[in-house]
Order: sequence, then C-alpha cells, then structure tokens
Amino acid sequence: MKTYFQKLFTGTKQEFVKQLESCLKKKQRQFIITANPETFMVGKKDEVLNRALLDPHTLVVADGIALVKTSKKFDVVCPKITGVDITYELFELANKFKKSLYLFGSTKEVITKTVAKIKKDYPNIKVVGYCDGYVKDKDQVFDEMVTKKPDVVLVALGIPQQEKLIYQNLSRFQKGIFVGVGGTFDVFSGVKKRAPKFFQKWNLEWLYRIVTEPKRLKRFYQHNIKFVFRILFMKKG
Repeated sequence: MKTYFQKLFTGTKQEFVKQLESCLKKKQRQFIITANPETFMVGKKDEVLNRALLDPHTLVVADGIALVKTSKKFDVVCPKITGVDITYELFELANKFKKSLYLFGSTKEVITKTVAKIKKDYPNIKVVGYCDGYVKDKDQVFDEMVTKKPDVVLVALGIPQQEKLIYQNLSRFQKGIFVGVGGTFDVFSGVKKRAPKFFQKWNLEWLYRIVTEPKRLKRFYQHNIKFVFRILFMKKG
C-alpha cells in the first residue's frame, strides 16, 4: 500500500494540465489512473491493477480527499485531481489543438448524449468513435481504437475493469492519453448531477453521492472505511 502512495502525482494542478498539454502536442502515450481508496484496496487483490499502479510509466493522481489526507502519513503531499476535472481539461485541450477522441463505457443513452454535447460545446474535437459499456467483446472495441489512433481515450467502465482493459491494451498504441473516468459521462451528459459547489468546496462529494445514491453505502464501507482503518494502523516506515 505504501508504494501506491509514493506513486501519487505531487505537482500542482497547473503542472498536471501542462503535462497533459505536452503529451498531446508531442503525441506521446500516457496512462492516467484516477485513484481513490477503492483503487488501492482492489489493487492489493488484483494482479493486473497492481501492476498498472506500480508501472513507472503510469501517472497516478489522487481522485478524492481521502488519499490527499492519508498520503501525508507517508510524507506525500498531493493535490486532489478528479476524473471529472481531468475530462474537462482534456476536452478543452483537445478542442484547442484539434485533437481526436474515442469514448468507451456507460449506457447507450449516456454516451450518445455525451457525444452530442461534445460536438456542441467543443466543435474542434474529432470524435473518431464511441461505444457503450454493455458490448460483450470489449477487446474488440480496443481493436477499433488501434485503427482510429485517437489522441485521447476515455473509458467509463468502473474500477478495476477500465484500468485493466487500458493497461492490457496500452502497448498496442503509439500515442494517446488514456484515462479511466468512472461515472464522468453521467455527469457531463447531464444524466446525473455533480455534487453542488458547497460539497465540492468542503470535499464532501462522497457524502453527496451516498445521500443521493444510498446503495453506495455498502461499497463505501467495504473500501473507504476499511481503507482508513488500514492506514491508521499502518506503520510509517
């Protein structure tokens, strides 16, 4: 677990955005994992996710206040950079530099609305393909991506499936920024509301999600609560 914390991005948000811009301009390949307590907990049990997290070429950011706070125990100071924020930054950059995009995940309704909104709000982005997350052969979707050679790939299949699929296919691409974005398409498309500014300001997005979606409570306990107790009793050295 300690090695995961040591992999967290420790620059500023501005530096992170500059890194995204540099990757797009230079046509480099970059896999970004938006990590939360669930990511780290699952990573200890899942071999592929574990390798993805520890890979020196993977960029791991703290998606949530829990990792930002607990990382300090291991002398790691990192910013909170959410999957939603990364998505919006990538849309802005892709639109600015007229880059291509592939979307994979969520429901047909959500991804269709997401694509329509991108075309309306970011007209310079070339959407070279998209597919909902309920397709049976998910590797075939990556086959199509390889032929389309997108500059940005956003995969919304949830932890750990999105990270594992990206990591297992990453070597097939010469360029592209790849990010697992969870429920971001739901928020961007307007199907679900993002936590109000008050909850965002006070780092209480997790509470808003539990209140609006009580079914998340069990999952929150399984990963977040157990994660906090595990960190509390973990030795620093």
